Amino acid sequence: MKIGIIIGRIGGVDGVALETEKWIEVFQKMGHQIFIISGQFEGRKMNCESETRVPEMSFFSPESYWEQKKAFFHPDFDQDDLIEHLQLYSKVIENKIINWIHKFNIDLLLSENASCLPSHISMGIAIKNAILKTGKTIITHDHDFAWERGDRYVSPHPKINEFVKNEFPLRLPNSYHAVINLNARKTLKEKFNRDSIVVPNVMNFDKPFGELNENNKNLLIDLNLENNDILLFQITRVVERKGIETAIDLIDKLHDPRLKLIITGNYADDAGNLYYMKLVEQIHELKLSKQIRFAYQDFSNKGLSGHASKNYSLSDAYAYARACTYFSTYEGFGNAFVEAVLAKRPIFVNNYKPVYWPDIGSKGFKAVMLEDNVLTNNALKDMHEVIYNTQLNKEIAEYNYQLGKKLFSYVTLEEKLRQLIDIATK
Repeated sequence: MKIGIIIGRIGGVDGVALETEKWIEVFQKMGHQIFIISGQFEGRKMNCESETRVPEMSFFSPESYWEQKKAFFHPDFDQDDLIEHLQLYSKVIENKIINWIHKFNIDLLLSENASCLPSHISMGIAIKNAILKTGKTIITHDHDFAWERGDRYVSPHPKINEFVKNEFPLRLPNSYHAVINLNARKTLKEKFNRDSIVVPNVMNFDKPFGELNENNKNLLIDLNLENNDILLFQITRVVERKGIETAIDLIDKLHDPRLKLIITGNYADDAGNLYYMKLVEQIHELKLSKQIRFAYQDFSNKGLSGHASKNYSLSDAYAYARACTYFSTYEGFGNAFVEAVLAKRPIFVNNYKPVYWPDIGSKGFKAVMLEDNVLTNNALKDMHEVIYNTQLNKEIAEYNYQLGKKLFSYVTLEEKLRQLIDIATK
């Protein structure tokens, strides 16, 4: 089957792009041909035989940037120009999608988050109109919804709110939903009476990951760390919902100068660097500058195992972690949790609602879990035991790995994709 993927950006490190790459890999293993249409190919070379770039579909295009600004951030008093813009550029994108469908004779379409979150309104409208005109069946891979983002997608313009209400998520008879957590499935059913299949984020458990090797043997030296240092890794971006302040508090409360917290992600997505500066102030007040390391300049976040222009990959980071901190307050699923499981590293986690416990924690994983990021004495005692008891550390890691392999591997993804295709093509 020829499957056409519609996505605003592919090749980046955001969850949508990363999961799309995994779906592509499994679809191809299943024998399907994959064709991609996207506004941006980030960090990857385009294959012109199967990949098509439409600049207007990029989230960073002037067209998308302007419409987001005028719709949600700095609206004009008169909404007519904005409505005219949406009608014009949705038509431009619609025509290019239709031409792409005909050119490659696409059998089944897949919309990657573009039909559920109005982060590119004209693209969402264009996809719907292209489906209406071609009659093609589409699966929408819904990672996020507007109502999950507070007032981010609430406009002072009534017509824009009407667009958002009517177009997102896509609700056509020949459209089918894949969501990434149980709460999304429940909400879709309650709001729109739409059924969906939960497809969890997965990892490839058949490839080596998080292992010591020749490529990372000098990591401690390059990071100016000592052989007897005990490393906890925060392998996420630096944005407020990641709860990194709790990881810093943990270092403070454990009272061991050998403990180091290594934060691999950058703060490029932190608006105004406000959260980063808050963390810096916390580190300064607690006098932990020798124990906390912002190391984004040393790690490539372009894929889990690729090095790109940086010294080390995320796989290398996991290889040196005694345990991982993941005190997020919200996640659509929890890639960093599954990564730690794959790397055979214990993890300390916050029960981020409404996803962590129903979708991950209740499955039987062994993790020290906080409620509302409160470091209780019992939690500190449990974390201390995991860090310093080597045998317990390894037993937890191995147990979680075997459970993760059953629940969040490419085998699970293939089963879910077969189910989706069966439903969409019945």
